[in-house]
Amino acid sequence: MVEQGLIRAAQAGDRDALITLLREIEGQVYKTAFYILHNEQDALDASQEALIRVYTKIGSYEEKAQFKTWVQRIVTNICIDKFRRTKPTVSMDEHEMVFPDKQNVEREVMSGYMAEDIREAIDQLPEHHRTVIVLRYLQDFSYNEIADSLNLPLNTVKSYLFRARQQLQNRLQEYQKGGVSG
Repeated sequence: MVEQGLIRAAQAGDRDALITLLREIEGQVYKTAFYILHNEQDALDASQEALIRVYTKIGSYEEKAQFKTWVQRIVTNICIDKFRRTKPTVSMDEHEMVFPDKQNVEREVMSGYMAEDIREAIDQLPEHHRTVIVLRYLQDFSYNEIADSLNLPLNTVKSYLFRARQQLQNRLQEYQKGGVSG
């Protein structure tokens, strides 16, 4: 496996191997940070901090866990710490919508509203529920990988996901009924 070879070379002090490894993971690290923090600048800061930590701690990585799980644990912990230190703020970024033809406009608008409702509903989840939702559905982690990343028992991960899905479903039903204003 190429990744394992890079890891071993990086642990042996090969700087080029370490940089190659960091470049391979930086996109996923940023994606996780952004989904947890919902702010571009905070996500950039957190991902940079995570990559630096991987850079400095690569020697302590043991093959007990998958490398991506080890990295996700680092970035998730950094994001959780960052989230605890600062109160979340809502960012009103400008969004451009490009419609290929007039017939799809309504579908595109409704799809945009639904995506926004889902993001807002995820934002309102408790921190531990939001984190497992991000790892499971946005990062495509298995239950075991989430448990390893967050250092939680597997049944706790399953419970968090179950409760988070219920909360999301309830919140999205409220949005559909018009009971919640965004």
